[in-house]
Amino acid sequence: MMKIQKRDGRIVPYEADKIILAIRKANNEVEEKERATEDIIDEILEDVEGQESGKLTVERIQDMIEADLVKHNKYTLAKKYIVYRYQRSLLRKSNTTDESILKLIRNENKELAEENSNKNTRLASTQRDYIAGEVSRDVTRRLLLPEHISMAHDNGVIHFHDADYFIQPIFNCCLINIKDMLDNGTSINGKMIESPKSFQVACTVTTQIIAAVASNQYGGQSVNIKHLGKYLRKSRVKFENQLKEEFGDQMDAETMRKVVDIRLKDELKSGVQTIQYQINTLMTTNGQSPFVTLFLHIDDQDEYVEETVEIIQEILRQRLQGTKNEKGVYVTPAFPKLVYVLDENNCLKGGKYDYVTRLAAQCSAKRMYPDYISAKKMRENYAGEVFSCMGCRSFLSPWKDENGNYKWEGRFNQGVVSLNLPQIGILAKGDEEKFWRLMDERLKICYEALMCRHKSLKGVVSDVSPIHWQYGAIARLGKGEKIDKYLENGYSTLSLGYIGLYETTYLMKGCSHTQPEGKEFALRVMDRLNAAVAEWKAKTRLGFSLYGTPAESLCYRFARIDREKFGDIENVTDKGYYTNSYHVDVREPIDAFTKFSFESEFQNKSLGGAISYVEVPNLINNVEAVEEVIKYIYDNIQYGEFNTKSDYCHVCGFDGEIQVNDDMEWECPQCHNKDHSKMNVTRRTCGYLGENFWNAGKTKEIKARVLHL
Repeated sequence: MMKIQKRDGRIVPYEADKIILAIRKANNEVEEKERATEDIIDEILEDVEGQESGKLTVERIQDMIEADLVKHNKYTLAKKYIVYRYQRSLLRKSNTTDESILKLIRNENKELAEENSNKNTRLASTQRDYIAGEVSRDVTRRLLLPEHISMAHDNGVIHFHDADYFIQPIFNCCLINIKDMLDNGTSINGKMIESPKSFQVACTVTTQIIAAVASNQYGGQSVNIKHLGKYLRKSRVKFENQLKEEFGDQMDAETMRKVVDIRLKDELKSGVQTIQYQINTLMTTNGQSPFVTLFLHIDDQDEYVEETVEIIQEILRQRLQGTKNEKGVYVTPAFPKLVYVLDENNCLKGGKYDYVTRLAAQCSAKRMYPDYISAKKMRENYAGEVFSCMGCRSFLSPWKDENGNYKWEGRFNQGVVSLNLPQIGILAKGDEEKFWRLMDERLKICYEALMCRHKSLKGVVSDVSPIHWQYGAIARLGKGEKIDKYLENGYSTLSLGYIGLYETTYLMKGCSHTQPEGKEFALRVMDRLNAAVAEWKAKTRLGFSLYGTPAESLCYRFARIDREKFGDIENVTDKGYYTNSYHVDVREPIDAFTKFSFESEFQNKSLGGAISYVEVPNLINNVEAVEEVIKYIYDNIQYGEFNTKSDYCHVCGFDGEIQVNDDMEWECPQCHNKDHSKMNVTRRTCGYLGENFWNAGKTKEIKARVLHL
């Protein structure tokens, strides 16, 4: 006699009638063609009763029922059954936060500890943010999101990003309108801040603005550094006037120029140090340093272009040097991120500012930053415009103001939902008709989830974040005024992300998307994603966009869920990770130039955000190779970055290979640092390093915590 183990641990006799009753209840809620026939029900019972184990759990039986319904293409019925099961689960578990919060306080919540390498979950300030996040996630799943969206997220069908902030009326990431805030003044914490009179003060105000903005949104923010050029010139004029007032005709023009240059150089260095050290030492209410990107663009049309060049050089020099850690060792700071624009004047082809790019190349070789944007390729994709990605590396869609001028700064992203493409490929089993049908069904879920993001911001008033809505970061609204007009007509974006194009192509075509047959299919997938975004945009007049999500932890999460559901699938779930967005799998032999050339075709179809990287071993000794890749980026791909296969310890500066010790922890061989947040452990030749590391032969699994690059 088969026994059933209930959720409370009780053992009771098996009753087939309960299974039949549950399926028939679900049958009553779907159209007749979607219902399970008596033959299917009998087959389900045979599968359950045919198990060798004399004792089954309730969860195991429910899993078998779901799998059998899907096997018979009864997707709608399976969905109803899963929804019913989920509803019952919610009734049994009205509050899901207690254990996760207690584990966080005890530092036992490994998933949270590895979710964000920029957050230290041992710190009280970070724990406070995570505790609030756990409550928000719980309320979001149980009360705020429709049940089928919560269920789709839990089952890895989609990923509803940043549910830990959904309970609040805040958005994702933005381009701060720093020009408006510096030129016209702003207010922080109820205190007026007037337009700066010098570069040093402008840098201080900029960091204060960044901290205030970061504390009132959950994603990154970007600042165009060229707007500080004006204030560097103000400092020059100030020093000149001071010398004239103090010395009059006693100092000749050449001497005066030299003295001004010395003072200005000192102010330039101090101002940039202020930005670098303030950003790395400030702690936002999110429990981390501001996730800020500095946009470094030498714009010939800017009247302060020469000042901008000086500022960019100083930023690169200081990044090249690094910042001192608590041991006094120079290390690579996590922030600010740097994005350097390659244009005709600096693309290493005889341009006026090539010398700045050579400095950037040295910086990339030692510190892996900056990233690079090709102005040439960006202009092809965005109506001739060049602008920064937001802090989260997503891009805005072109938008014109009432005067017909393109506007980029002061705009933002409302939120992101990502689609698990490989799971569709697993279920389709090579059947394209089924694949496209499933994909359309799941895109509908993505649309509904993104609309939840949009609707959560509708009706919000400016008072929720004065720095954003009243004092210039986004707008200059009055108190009590609604923000709705900035949510509509494409002013802000809603991003559809996607993971695992490589694995999906392999599942459907048996080859990589770098192969002709695979590429043809992969491009059709991208076209279908873009068609969905265009359809939603036309339907709602909202700024939907397709975003090549740079979400390494999500690559792991989707793969883990699918591995649990479907087992080890060769070259798909068995790796322990999915490949990010459209990227070529890290194990595939391909040179940097071919990789960039190939991925550029997919970047052009992912205009809501796309980044490609190449790994160059021993970057420090390969500056010339870095420069060659930089030249190639300018002509061939919009957004590229460098990675290296060298490990790095931020505590002692060790630059070699960090090993796993006997306790299965990463440990620096030089200083014995074991804190993964203070080391880079990069990809090996065999593939990805996540929670699970697979060696080249896939013969063992090592549990380890790493910093994802």
